[in-house]
Amino acid sequence: MQLKTFSGRQVLRAAAFLGAALALVSTAAADNLSYGSPESVGMSSERLERIAPVLNQYVDDGELVGVVSMIARRGEIVHFDAYGDINQQTGQDVEQDSIFRIYSMTKPITTLAVMMLYEEGKLLLTDPVEKYLPAFRNVRVAGPGGALVAPQRPMTVQMLMTHTSGLTYGVFGDTMVDRQYREANVMAAPDLDTFIERLGQIPLQYQPGTRFHYSVSTDVLGALVEAVSGMTLGEFFETRIFEPLQMQDTFFQVPQEKLNRFGTNHSYNPQSGQLEIADSPANSNFVNRMTFESGGGGLLSTAEDYMRFAQMVLNGGELDGARIIGNKTLEYMTQNHLPGIFGDQGAHDPQTLPGFVNGTGFGLGFAVVEDQTAAGGVGSDGEYYWGGAAGTIFWIDPVEDLIGIVMIQHMNVRVPLRATFKALTYAAITD
Repeated sequence: MQLKTFSGRQVLRAAAFLGAALALVSTAAADNLSYGSPESVGMSSERLERIAPVLNQYVDDGELVGVVSMIARRGEIVHFDAYGDINQQTGQDVEQDSIFRIYSMTKPITTLAVMMLYEEGKLLLTDPVEKYLPAFRNVRVAGPGGALVAPQRPMTVQMLMTHTSGLTYGVFGDTMVDRQYREANVMAAPDLDTFIERLGQIPLQYQPGTRFHYSVSTDVLGALVEAVSGMTLGEFFETRIFEPLQMQDTFFQVPQEKLNRFGTNHSYNPQSGQLEIADSPANSNFVNRMTFESGGGGLLSTAEDYMRFAQMVLNGGELDGARIIGNKTLEYMTQNHLPGIFGDQGAHDPQTLPGFVNGTGFGLGFAVVEDQTAAGGVGSDGEYYWGGAAGTIFWIDPVEDLIGIVMIQHMNVRVPLRATFKALTYAAITD
């Protein structure tokens, strides 16, 4: 049998991780999230060592350019690896603190921000959206044959959170409404006010509360945060979430002094069979302030920053002494809300959204696995997750007190990254 050999780069990554673990172990008593021994939290070091070679092989095979993977159990980080490049153009190494476009992994943060306002009595989930965003007061719904009809019920805040608002994205189909989204350049609006103004002039694709349909709903939630809080979305995130959680590398625009940690985004070209540059740092909207602060997909972050957010959620709303939101509120957010909205109508079939798996529903900002056997992979009933368009993924498993995160920059991943990483992770659990 041929033994697996490791490159000098892999050896250096392993040494860097061990050094970080040793440096931080002395602060473990004061920290809610720290580096620790896998064995101390019921995981096998030997089995965790299987992860890096498998993920790194995707890079060596040319399927991915660079990957950062991270696992925490019971508040202890037990795996943290970086391999490959952050910038395909320059060959710059990806690092543990590299900055990634997390796209739709912004959605749980935005939804949590709205729930913070809910906890403060500033809004109700049953409130009509038009109460805070008047542009939706006269919105119509696309009916049969292109006729415009009145909504049968108002679009509510909860409908935005569960993607049952009747809105769409304009890119997943070619309906009359989809075409109007594209003609109005909805997602290219220069600011949230313009975004909402354009959106309010386009009919809804579905009657509110009748169908799960992935959409710009969470971007509308971002505008709602601004209307209710009196702050910009970025200001609210920074002061109410990122600063208390010590998330120093999460933002809508890359600061000049951190540009060296921000790389290229990639896309697979089926004609050439090659990875191509989809977005470079020099031309990126994330550097040049060319788009609004998108609550649905505008944030950048690092693996460690997002781990801090995820650990706060798993902890019931608190991390390192900073209470962000209530435990009961998070319990509510991470339940499947679709049956309660639709009853037995079947309109919440998870197969209507690419990326969903069987046995899965949707809560407030998270997909929720209700039947892990139907999902077709090891895990736990009750785990919740989401991902981003550039291939970033995370999941939180409250049964196993476990978090997994993978960061890449690749718009159309061809390898089963999430399923493989999950299988390797759960295989390392020993208690």
